[in-house]
Amino acid sequence: MQVIYERCAAVDVGKDVIAIAVRKPGDGPDGRVTVKRTFKTFYGVLREAARWLMSEGVTHVAMEATGIYSMPVYHALLEHGDFEKVLVCNAGHVKNVPGRKTDMADAEWLCQLLECGLLAGSFIPPADIKAARDVIRYRAKIAQQRVSEISRLGNVLQDAGIKLDSVAWSISAKSGRLMMALEGRFGDHHAMLCRLHLDHLDHLDGMLAQLDTQIQAMMQPFHAARDLLITIPGIGPLSAAAIISETGADIAQYFPDAAHLASWAGLCPGNHESAGKHRVGRRRPGNKHLQPVLVECAWAAVRHEGYLKSLYHRHVMKWGGYRSSIAKNKAIIVVAHAILVIIWHVLATGKPYGELGADYFTRRLDPERETRRLIARLEALGHAVTLDKAA
Repeated sequence: MQVIYERCAAVDVGKDVIAIAVRKPGDGPDGRVTVKRTFKTFYGVLREAARWLMSEGVTHVAMEATGIYSMPVYHALLEHGDFEKVLVCNAGHVKNVPGRKTDMADAEWLCQLLECGLLAGSFIPPADIKAARDVIRYRAKIAQQRVSEISRLGNVLQDAGIKLDSVAWSISAKSGRLMMALEGRFGDHHAMLCRLHLDHLDHLDGMLAQLDTQIQAMMQPFHAARDLLITIPGIGPLSAAAIISETGADIAQYFPDAAHLASWAGLCPGNHESAGKHRVGRRRPGNKHLQPVLVECAWAAVRHEGYLKSLYHRHVMKWGGYRSSIAKNKAIIVVAHAILVIIWHVLATGKPYGELGADYFTRRLDPERETRRLIARLEALGHAVTLDKAA
């Protein structure tokens, strides 16, 4: 295949060691030669690796995305090397052929793909977006811990015969705490466990308040984008901050259109075509942090009259009606996808969301065609239909 990059390198990243393969012109069978080295992953050694790559004249570097382990290598190459491009690639897109599974063999294979221009880098957010992403993701974990702690507190009260969650809106609220003297077999160990759970809940509430303050400060440079997102039904300030931290504020720079964004997030329909037949295709995994935020926003949006609620109703009825949980779950994914498309257009154009209206789909119907359909439906039920023009 045609060589696009004369001098390039690939890195196979591990926790303690990285394997680097460099491809450059030489006296090999195809006029190319591969140079291999390994380095420890201490940051000082990574600086040495970046300088060695520069001494080899490398212009492009690629590595597999291996979670948190690839980030120090990526930043060391950016800070201590002057490369034209450093790519962090989706591991699922660069799988090696079976056999010869070693770190150096993986690096060689990755380098061969890179020199032919067959690799595309994943979305790596700027430093300020990355910092906000870390804080917001940690807040989501703390919020989940709080829900689990409330559940454990409820289990202790159930064991004591106190049905507090049956009469109080929240057992962790002040009103719920005041009701804990209700009649039941409340022993000393129940009191100790409840005290520990309540203290832990107070600690988690303090952490959430501190994180909310930090998020508010980190979102100040992106307040214009956040204000635009809040105009979309179902999206609040915290959800808008989470979306910006995952996609970036300058969304058109990283995703050329809404379809690319939906595919990256894992909210577009899957394709599975073979021998001219279309089969059911599953959605790709996508961004597991962005998907829950969008689904939560979708559930909030369908509670209000408008285009998104009409879209939800249309697909629920298409897939089985409101008695089917499968139909509702599939329809809410459609609404989440629609919200993501709206997000791209709002951020790319800089214009707030314009409501299409709850009658969007009925306005698009052909009146004559809909009339014929309804008449045929009534006649199929055994009715004779006579139409008179309305006055």
